[in-house]
Amino acid sequence: MKILGARFTVRSAGGCEAAGMTGRPETIHGSCVLLGADGVLLRGASGAGKSRLGDRLVAHMRRTGAFAAHVADDRLVLSAQGGRLVAEPPAALAGLWERRGEGIQRVSHEARAVVRLLVDLMPETEIARLPEPEEGVVELCGVRVARLQVPLPLADDAMARVLAHLAGGLRFLAPGGDEIAADRSRTSDR
Repeated sequence: MKILGARFTVRSAGGCEAAGMTGRPETIHGSCVLLGADGVLLRGASGAGKSRLGDRLVAHMRRTGAFAAHVADDRLVLSAQGGRLVAEPPAALAGLWERRGEGIQRVSHEARAVVRLLVDLMPETEIARLPEPEEGVVELCGVRVARLQVPLPLADDAMARVLAHLAGGLRFLAPGGDEIAADRSRTSDR
């Protein structure tokens, strides 16, 4: 995404996770939307469909009467705050969203979201047919977050898979087989 006058630095390609850091904000490539009180972080290669999937998720939730908002597109800042993973846009990109074929557009947005789910958009050949339980969790900035791998190219069911994962209470198995539920008692720091 190219925006005149926008300047930001990507400190590490994988953000806090790749840098092995906890708590210190990191700028990463990705998009984030807020669905109800759940922040959904979308990662994937350039052109994978992060912005399009985020747009579709927000539009679907709004059609059902639920709260949904854009948070950040293309680049976002991740940090650990109070034991939760928080995503927000770099100041220069706040309120901007790329729509392929339409360009970069202004959208209403929330300033931040507590990330409850990481969605990795990746080639189907890189996704295990029977993934190990630990693949359903990732640690970013020292915070464990549920992870969903969605195969590319994006199928029509990608949005349904994300929504079903959120509706399932974000349950996943920890290494060792213990079921863990994301802490949904905390409210979002929008």
